[in-house]
Amino acid sequence: MLTRRDLLAKAIVLGAVSAGDLLPWQIAEAWDASERVQRTVTPPAELGPFYKRNAPNSVRLATPADAGLPLRVTGQVFDTRGDALPNATIEIWHADHAGHYDLRGYRFRSALTAGPDGKYEFTSVMPGHYPARVCQHVHYLVTAPGCQPLVTQLYFATDPAFDGDPERNYTRDPLIWSRDLVRQVTLEGDPKQITALVNFELVLGRL
Repeated sequence: MLTRRDLLAKAIVLGAVSAGDLLPWQIAEAWDASERVQRTVTPPAELGPFYKRNAPNSVRLATPADAGLPLRVTGQVFDTRGDALPNATIEIWHADHAGHYDLRGYRFRSALTAGPDGKYEFTSVMPGHYPARVCQHVHYLVTAPGCQPLVTQLYFATDPAFDGDPERNYTRDPLIWSRDLVRQVTLEGDPKQITALVNFELVLGRL
């Protein structure tokens, strides 16, 4: 099978495209555009009542003494054109293992900065359930220059509230507005030290 680069080369040879009509930067820009994947804005969710400004920038939200299943979340921030958004700000907060939010301090809260490639990562513990909500979740507020702010939430396919079938049962929580926010969870490690791994890509709309 021919790659896009092969097709472009053949088109130039056959005269369908004149390389002389294109400057090097135009060829590179056209090639980069063809490689990008158009993306859909991440579905929104409510901000919730427990948001706090000025959270610290920390990739480790939990300590070894914290109860709960260790959690590691990775992801990348894009715009709808498929461009990675370097240095995007990703504010996250969630309840502790018992379902309690820290309203006096900044436990289980952080304001991360995405890397030059838009990637981010943090470790914590799986949030617990609290009385006002059906499902476990992590709150997100994501901002980047030239983009619309994104308020959303991450949910976990392993949540007992879904009874093993999030595709059918995600509507049990009326605040889950899209199935796309429920992500698969992979467990790694030995039985004595298991970590839940989740990938959550974020897509912001352009202004």
